[in-house]
Amino acid sequence: MAALGVAALAATPLLYLVIRAFERGPDVVWSVLMRPRTFELFWRSFGLAITVTIACIILGSVLAWIVVRSDLPGRRWLGIAFTIPLAIPSYVLGFIWIAELPQFAGFLGASIVLTIASYPYVFLPVAAALAAADPAGEEVAQTLGRTRYRALLSVTTRQVWPAATAGGLLVALYTLSDFGAVALMRFEAFTVAIYMSYQGSFDRTPAAILGIVLAAAAILLTIAERRARRGYAARIAHGAPRIPRPFVLGAMRIPAYLFSAVVITVGVVLPFVALGRWMYRAQQLSIDWGRVFAATSSTLQVAGIAAVVTTLAAVPIGIFAARSRTVAARTAESVAYVGFALPGITVGLAVVFLGIRVLPQFYQQAPMLVLAYVVLFLPLAVGAIRSSVAAIPESLEDVSATLGEPKWRTNLRVVLPLALPGAAAGGALVFLAVAKELPATLMLRPTAVDTLATRLWTHTSELAYGAAAPYAVALILVAALPAVLLGNVMGWKSTNPSVEVSGDVNDEKQPATAGTKVTP
Repeated sequence: MAALGVAALAATPLLYLVIRAFERGPDVVWSVLMRPRTFELFWRSFGLAITVTIACIILGSVLAWIVVRSDLPGRRWLGIAFTIPLAIPSYVLGFIWIAELPQFAGFLGASIVLTIASYPYVFLPVAAALAAADPAGEEVAQTLGRTRYRALLSVTTRQVWPAATAGGLLVALYTLSDFGAVALMRFEAFTVAIYMSYQGSFDRTPAAILGIVLAAAAILLTIAERRARRGYAARIAHGAPRIPRPFVLGAMRIPAYLFSAVVITVGVVLPFVALGRWMYRAQQLSIDWGRVFAATSSTLQVAGIAAVVTTLAAVPIGIFAARSRTVAARTAESVAYVGFALPGITVGLAVVFLGIRVLPQFYQQAPMLVLAYVVLFLPLAVGAIRSSVAAIPESLEDVSATLGEPKWRTNLRVVLPLALPGAAAGGALVFLAVAKELPATLMLRPTAVDTLATRLWTHTSELAYGAAAPYAVALILVAALPAVLLGNVMGWKSTNPSVEVSGDVNDEKQPATAGTKVTP
């Protein structure tokens, strides 16, 4: 009941879109859907989403393996650096790329920018899954004659595949809902058409109809992701967690460093250099640091509250989706993902509609703003919690039931503590997303409350990039807080430096204990 209640709340934008779309009759809906322009926009957006999703799954999984399972020195700090692009608004990245490399405008540029902004959605859950996965499968595969790399590809990949598909679903939905990057990179997608429809006409019916198409695409992608992970299950270790042996890179250490350096340069260094240039050019400006600190404080408060509320709301759906195969469970999970595929302006208008018609006393108050964040970013927490719960052996719950514990106490005392790393990762993702969210914040924030994102948008829209730079830097520093938390919770220090491996362990065909010396 709790899961279905949260799903009903998440369906608020869909209800708004249906009311708006059909207020002039089904004939208008059909005529808009059958336009050649609608088909063109759909295939352009869908092609972009597929391209970015595949690139992010490959890139995020490789980076997660380097951070969690290799012996690369400094990998914990690399993990934090790999998370930072998630905190940089897509419209900032888009502006930097179009200003520095205008030849990349169009599909290629939009794909690169969105891949940079989105790959942490795959990197974080895959890193958590690798840290929690039971290494016994790899060890058994090695006793059967497989090398460590073959065991990695055949066993470990299956263990982390649910986390990778969950992250890939978030990437696909984020790509479909993004407006800033595609607009700046001059690639016309669904979100650009919806925005132009809202801006260029008082008739919002076509925009609502296009929004329904995006909502339907979100449901279809959720179903496809569920089918893709069917038959795959990650397993965490029974009893005390065991630390797997790190992969000794050897001669591959330099290429791994170079690859990591390229990713960090494109995703972190280039934006910081651009921001530094803006600040240098505007060094004569008088920056109101009091306003910067006030916006930072507001961002921390709003993002913290929204992260806690959204994660708590995601718990029943995550457990229900992981432990039940009923139609109700599948429906609740699918509906929860709808808001993430919609542009922020659509969700903001839906919550405004709800506030004016149903809850006028909360209009332009903090509760309505938090509600919009829950609708927008609920999937970030649901996917992480569902993957973590799915990795917990059901036998532990069976044992709890045989000892007389009711289901709710089992979930509270057994399931939730083991799923805590995934829940923390989901909460951190929500915190990052809320900190940089713009359209819904502009529409629903309480009067006289500014966040770093709204102040950044105000200055960049006026082309005052020097004045915007302090807010952008502060936003990135705020994002470093959950990145450090993720570094500690998700096992980026999971490989034990006290384990020394002799010989070429990556080609080892002996049991996992062979050739190892454990220093007390």
